[in-house]
Amino acid sequence: MLNQCNFIGRLSKEVEMKVTPTGKSVANFSLAVQRDIPNASNERETDFLNFVIWGKPAENMANQLSKGDLIRVTSRVQVRSYEKDGKRSYVTEFVVDGFPEFLRVKKWENGGQGGTSQNHTPSTNQSSYSSAQNHDPFSNNGGYPEVSDDELPF
Repeated sequence: MLNQCNFIGRLSKEVEMKVTPTGKSVANFSLAVQRDIPNASNERETDFLNFVIWGKPAENMANQLSKGDLIRVTSRVQVRSYEKDGKRSYVTEFVVDGFPEFLRVKKWENGGQGGTSQNHTPSTNQSSYSSAQNHDPFSNNGGYPEVSDDELPF
């Protein structure tokens, strides 16, 4: 069986970092992901998806990323439930596996860290790093949708 999802989207709010009582880092974030196919009005709709990430990747995201940054994540779907005031509630979220790829980070583009929008993922090998420098596959010409800060409802 396979439970794996890949997403490219923009952070729709700041990464919320917490530490569990046992000292493990965990972060929650939301990605704005545009749909490829336009609706009946010929407009592309945006989905806002909730993610959870653990450990060092959570710390890296909280320290390096901010609202509007473009990232790629590999995750799995998780459904959990909890009970509050006698009522059971269910939450569907995506749990990130490994390190996300930081595709466009505003503070890096502004000269804060390297000054470019290159792929800065710790787990990326040199060949994909070089191709990210030469070609931006996430531009509209490459067929991938882009969500601007103006499109975010926050």
